[in-house]
This record gives sequence, C-alpha cells and structure tokens, in this order.
Amino acid sequence: MHFSPFKQSVIWAVVVIGVLLILPSFFARETVEKWPSWVPHKQLSLGLDLRGGAYLLYSMEPGDVRKDWLENLRDDARRRLRDAKIGVASVGITGGSVQVRLTEADKADAAVKELRGLAQQIGSVLTGTTGTDVEIRKADGGVISIVPTEQGIQNRISNAVSAAIETIRRRVDPDGTTEALIVREGASRILIQVPGLTDTTELKKLVGTTARLTFHEVSRDMSAEQAKQTRPPAGFKVYEGGAREEGALVLRETPIVRGDELSDAQPGFDQRTSEPVISFRFNNSGARKFGNFTKDHVGQPFAIVLDDKIVSAPVIREAILGGSGQISGNFTVESANQLAIQLRSGALPAKLTIVNEKTVGPSLGADSIESGKMAGIIGGLATIVLTIMAYGTFGIFACFGLMVHGILTVAIMTMIGASLTLPGIAGLVLGIAMAVDANVLIYERIREELRAGKSGIAAIDLGFNRAFITIADSQLTTLTCAAVMFWLGSGPIRGFAVTLSIGILTSIFASVTVVRLLVSYWLRSAKRTPRGVEVPV
Repeated sequence: MHFSPFKQSVIWAVVVIGVLLILPSFFARETVEKWPSWVPHKQLSLGLDLRGGAYLLYSMEPGDVRKDWLENLRDDARRRLRDAKIGVASVGITGGSVQVRLTEADKADAAVKELRGLAQQIGSVLTGTTGTDVEIRKADGGVISIVPTEQGIQNRISNAVSAAIETIRRRVDPDGTTEALIVREGASRILIQVPGLTDTTELKKLVGTTARLTFHEVSRDMSAEQAKQTRPPAGFKVYEGGAREEGALVLRETPIVRGDELSDAQPGFDQRTSEPVISFRFNNSGARKFGNFTKDHVGQPFAIVLDDKIVSAPVIREAILGGSGQISGNFTVESANQLAIQLRSGALPAKLTIVNEKTVGPSLGADSIESGKMAGIIGGLATIVLTIMAYGTFGIFACFGLMVHGILTVAIMTMIGASLTLPGIAGLVLGIAMAVDANVLIYERIREELRAGKSGIAAIDLGFNRAFITIADSQLTTLTCAAVMFWLGSGPIRGFAVTLSIGILTSIFASVTVVRLLVSYWLRSAKRTPRGVEVPV
C-alpha cells in the first residue's frame, strides 16, 4: 500500500489532464476558441445518431469491375504479344473472357508462355485459398482465351471497394475535419455518414461521379457517322460528346494517358475568355507520355474524355512538354471546383449506385442525449447510494474512482477523435458498471481476509493484490470480445466496441490504482487515531 511521491504525482497528473481534456466539451465552440492556446480546445465529437446528418449507402456494380478488368487484360495482352513480336489477328472480349487469335497458329505455345505473365497469385497459404486470378487456355486454330477465375473476380471486387473507400474519403473529408464515417458493409457496399449535413445534393454529386479522366488519340481515317454505319477501325471506338457541341468522335480505345497519372488539378479561369477551366499537371510518367504524343501529332486533335464522354477535343498547336495543361468544357465555377476535387482524389474504380439514403435531424439526437443524460443521472445516483450503503467510507472511494473512470474515458475519446454514438453511450454505461464490479471484487476479498483473521492493513493489501488477478482476467476477456466486434463490425458496432475498450482500460486504472491510492491515504490517517485501523467494509 506504499506509493512513492513520484507515483502519486503521476496518478494525479493523469487525472488533471483528463479533466482538462473534457473541459472544452462542456462549452460552446465559440467560447472555447477564445481560450488561451495552452488549454486544450478539442471537443468530443458526436456521431450521426446524436448530432444528425446525412446517411448514404452505396453499392458497387460488380459488372463494371469485371468489364474494366477485361479491358485492361485485353490491352495488356496486345502489348505483351506485340513486344514479343508474335503476330495477332485480333484481340477482343467475348463471353466474359479475352479471346486472342494469332496470325500464326504454330506460335501458340510461345504466346501462352508470354500471356501467363498476366496471371497473378492471390490468396494465402495459411487459409488454403491460393490460386491465380486468370487462367490461360489454348484452343485449336491459334486461339487463346484469358479467363478470369471466380476467386480472381471476388478479389478484384474487394480491392475495388477498398480503393473506392479511400477515393471517397479524399473527396468527402480531404482535411480530416468533417468527421465523416466511410466504411465497407458486406462484399460490395460502402456506407457514408456525415454528421451535421442536412442537404445531400452536393455530397451525392461529389461521391457519385466516377471522374475517370483519359486522353485519347482521334482517328483521322473515319468520322463518327461513318463508324456508326459500318464499324470503327480495329482498336478504335465511338465516344459520344458530353459537353462538346461538335458531337461524337472515333477515338483509340487505349488512352495516351490516364487520370491516375495526374499529380494535381485546380480550378481556374481562362486568361483569354475568362471562362472556368481546370488546370492539370501530370506526374513524370504521364508528362513523358503526353509530351511524346503531342510532339509526334502536331496539327492533329486529341480528345479529353471524362467518364466515357468527350469533354473537349483541342488541336495540338505545338509539343506540350511541360506536363501541364487545362480542360475547358462549359464549366460553371461550382462544377469546375467539384471536378477538380474529384480528379485530385482519383477516379472511382467502378460506378456506385445509391441503395439507401436518409437524413437524420438533430432533434432525434437531442432527445437521445437527454434520455441518455437522464438514464446516466438515475443510474449514477443509484450506484453511488448503493455502493456507499454497502461499503461505507470505502464506497465513497469507489464512487470517486467511478468519476475518474468516466472522465478518463471521455478524455481519451476526445483525444483520439472518436465520435460518441448512441451505442457508444451504452458502452460508456457498461464500462461504469464494470468499474463498480472491480471495486466489489476488491472489497469482498478484503472481507474474506478479515474473516480469515488477518489484520486490517494485511487484509486490504491482500484484497487488492489477489482480486487484481480476477479483475484482469475478466477485463481481458471483455477486451477480446470488443476487439473482435471492432474487427468484424462496422458503424454502430465499432462505436460500441471503441467506447467499451477505452472503458475497460480506464476502469483498471481508476478502480485499482486511484482507489488504492485513496485507501492508502485513509490508512495513514487511521494509524494516527487512538483506535487504529478499523476497516469499514
């Protein structure tokens, strides 16, 4: 029961820091901004169910992911065989696979060997799910099929959803200040919650646009009207004009440069026409490709395509070697700014469709907060009264430990930026109940030691030491359950798991360390009284 002065100072410093961290949450944001810089300013953020806001559930189209993958496989197969100097009569997509027809059937084995480089290993040896994402099959007549496996498709969809989550996060919360919750739900769904937002119109525009930007070569041999009447040349495709008044064009399917090779995109104004434009800059790879193309095609047009719609098709006046340029296309100031954000964040790997949309008003959250406050007050008072009735002076120490537990739990949540949700309040209340259980275990152990004939000081010391093993065991079990809930759950389940986990850690400190320090202070004062130490439990 001895605490060194240094250990006492550390314990009380932790309590004081906890009080300072939760203090801003009890004042308005405008008031907190006026405080001195050395005082914490961060407030506890409230989740969607308490503060109100927007709720959007998106679903990714697996067909789009499969289509894009097959197109990439087709382009990669054509490039590999061309580099290997193997003649190709045609490369196309048929029935969910890429069909390659060689000009010389006797080179089929060499072509298969080259195309096997497209297959990638997926899965894990530990889970026993190893395999490749595509299969290379040879048929008669110099025909080779590149067939995606089911495991490869599922892996591709999972990776696409993960990439989409990061892209949406960069669009919705680029600075990390909106407290948006963006998580996966199921295999191909994404949940977006933005507290405090009541109008979802701009959010849907920001999230829903794929923003896949590509730069293409324009066919000089055939117009769009001719291609629609007959068929486009090999490797070309008709693209419709979006913001372009001239209409459709025949473009090479394989782009010169893709949008993922952009390093920056910013809204601005054209110096000659004063119309809103988007200035862009390529990375080193994109700048080299774009520079080589414009150098070889001076006097010819190239097309800027956004989500398979032609934005503009300017004529190359001179080689563009600086790796930068601008996009114009009847933009407004708002649309130019929005598109610049989407281009900077990167393109979505596939189209997203809204499955569920709703807005939660702040009044519902206010009612929940008031109900939570009332439940907390009633439960807290009942706990305090019953604990003091059962354990007297030591019950007062336990109640002080509960206060410290609550302060530290909220302080840590504020410090790490965790949002308090309605399930989080349930986790907070459950944590308080578990903190009381820890004190009950300690005090009942002390009573057992007193009945066994131990002295007061010895009984207290043994009670704390021996009960700690039981407390640690029970708390570790609960912490494991909370970790599993956080790992497998999402949204409210994770909020509950986070609050419960923090409560478990702070309850051990508050119920064992802080209460033990208070009991040691009481022991020192009791020794000085004529009656000596009489344990009031």
